[in-house]
Amino acid sequence: MSAPIVLGIETSCDETGIGIVRGHRLLANEIASSVDEHARFGGVVPEIASRSHLEAIEPALRRACTTAGITLGNVDAIAVTAGPGLVGALIVGVATAKGLGAALGVPVYGVNHLAGHVVVDELHHGPLPDPTVGLLVSGGHSSLLLVTDDVASITALGQTLDDAAGEAFDKVARLLGLPFPGGPWIDRVAADGDPQAIDFPRGLTGPGDRERYPYDFSFSGLKTAVARWISAREAAGERVPVADVAASMQEAVADVLTARMVSACRDHGVGHVVIGGGVAANSRLRAMAQERCDAAGILLRVPPPDLCTDNGAMVAALGARLLASGADPSPVDFPATSNLPVTQRSW
Repeated sequence: MSAPIVLGIETSCDETGIGIVRGHRLLANEIASSVDEHARFGGVVPEIASRSHLEAIEPALRRACTTAGITLGNVDAIAVTAGPGLVGALIVGVATAKGLGAALGVPVYGVNHLAGHVVVDELHHGPLPDPTVGLLVSGGHSSLLLVTDDVASITALGQTLDDAAGEAFDKVARLLGLPFPGGPWIDRVAADGDPQAIDFPRGLTGPGDRERYPYDFSFSGLKTAVARWISAREAAGERVPVADVAASMQEAVADVLTARMVSACRDHGVGHVVIGGGVAANSRLRAMAQERCDAAGILLRVPPPDLCTDNGAMVAALGARLLASGADPSPVDFPATSNLPVTQRSW
């Protein structure tokens, strides 16, 4: 008997994602991004994001069904991001999922898309080992998680105390005159720079910090250090070496993230780690993580770049896992929640 077909809907920020999976097999992953509409503002505008989801969600749904070779009548369950994210954007997806669920007579799971960033790796590498350490890095979140009991239990080991890694990339990119979103541009420009050119600070790495915040992150100080370094060069009438600044800043971010990740694995006796979230697409982070995991005897799993950013496939993958485990569907009145904790997989 074939596994059930699960439809995933993701509208937490500026990307409308529709994913369709059958078990661990990805059938479709359609994404409609409104990033170009936000770029001229230097960041995501919630009202624009919400309106873009309204316009994009039906065409994306149709494309996904066509790609998967199914009709909506073939769908056995629906999963939708219920949080965290922009409330107006989330409501578009949640309302769509509830309407489809009622019309099709199928269960609906309101899920946490942060957990989806970890589970989505199952679509590429198969079931997650138990236990697994998850490093979740995105524009709004930087967290270390301990995932056990086949993703039934998620424990937050650490998180950012201020800026997330992706947020720091966006802010530094703006300082360097690079477009939004900054992460891909920092990665691209850094390829021509020297990562050792500037010794930018690593947040929370002092002896006292390591004891008090063993798995937490801080990138606000790094962003400030970059701003001051650039300002000093400009005040002296000197050229700002954009590629070197980008490479050195990226090196600092990757260094802290991967060091904490390996420490978490060692301290908890875990031999597997998965990196998820948009920043997981960063080439230097992926390379340094692989180097350090190899040296520590840790098996590293990172999804392909197209499954790292927000997408419907990760939501569908988490929904498929919930359905397979016999989890109850979410209550019909489950809300869209901007601050849904990462430890809560679903409503």
